[in-house]
Amino acid sequence: MQPKIEITKTQPDYELLDSGEGEKLERFGKYVLRRPDPQALWQKKLSEKEWEKCDAFFERTAKNAKWVFQNKEMPKSWQIEFGGLSLKISPTAFKHTGLFPEQFANWAWMTEKIGKAKIQNPEIKVLNLFGYTGGATLACAKAGALVTHVDASKTSINWGRENQELSKLSDCPIRWILDDAHAFVKKEIKRGKKYDAILLDPPSFGHGPNGEMWKIEEGFLSLLSDCEALLSEKPLFFLLNGYSAGYSSVGYLNAISGLKTRFGGVLEHGELVLEEAEGRGLPAGIFARWSSF
Repeated sequence: MQPKIEITKTQPDYELLDSGEGEKLERFGKYVLRRPDPQALWQKKLSEKEWEKCDAFFERTAKNAKWVFQNKEMPKSWQIEFGGLSLKISPTAFKHTGLFPEQFANWAWMTEKIGKAKIQNPEIKVLNLFGYTGGATLACAKAGALVTHVDASKTSINWGRENQELSKLSDCPIRWILDDAHAFVKKEIKRGKKYDAILLDPPSFGHGPNGEMWKIEEGFLSLLSDCEALLSEKPLFFLLNGYSAGYSSVGYLNAISGLKTRFGGVLEHGELVLEEAEGRGLPAGIFARWSSF
């Protein structure tokens, strides 16, 4: 099976301006951010003078890491339109902004599946684990799904709720759950709950709200097995996404290949890529996904 390359192109409020030499230069709305990216192994196209015009850059030293704001009028957070949603952008202590723009391709894939399946099933239940600030959750909810969003960070949960309001989706049925992802899955199994679709985006390392330890090399297979136990009799899709774990999409594909044996359907895998204005692509993650059609 050949891998797919899913490309996120420039949108009015998001643009990958340049990349290279371990960095990327991005525009979120009217503000330009410069931050590290180890995937950018090539030379930059723009001059250092152009890079230095950024509104803020992420700086790592031997002692700490922080954002340096060159534009003193730049707000701590601002709103952009992306993928049909209104989202809050805010530079965080871990160099992130609240949005992984490469996920737009996955959002489009999921919303297409939900839109077609709603003809037969008007109440499609989606479980989003490690849901972060809710972009995928809101995309699925906007498409008409009933979404349960789980994250161990109270800050991320509150951010997701704020994005829901900004996107004018307050009437959409979303459950925002502050919990350890695997602990929640185990409780749902005991409660006899079932989901038609599951989105799983496990980090390489993390902690639950009560200090639970997560290491992907130790907990991945058990979590994956329990997630599969939550699938309904006729599920719609299962999306496994990877950002920082260092694995191959082939490995992720092998991990979920049993779904095709169990339910039929279609398997695919590949890379998520951000495209610069001139066409060069920046690798930004991997995925493996199964769907019933």
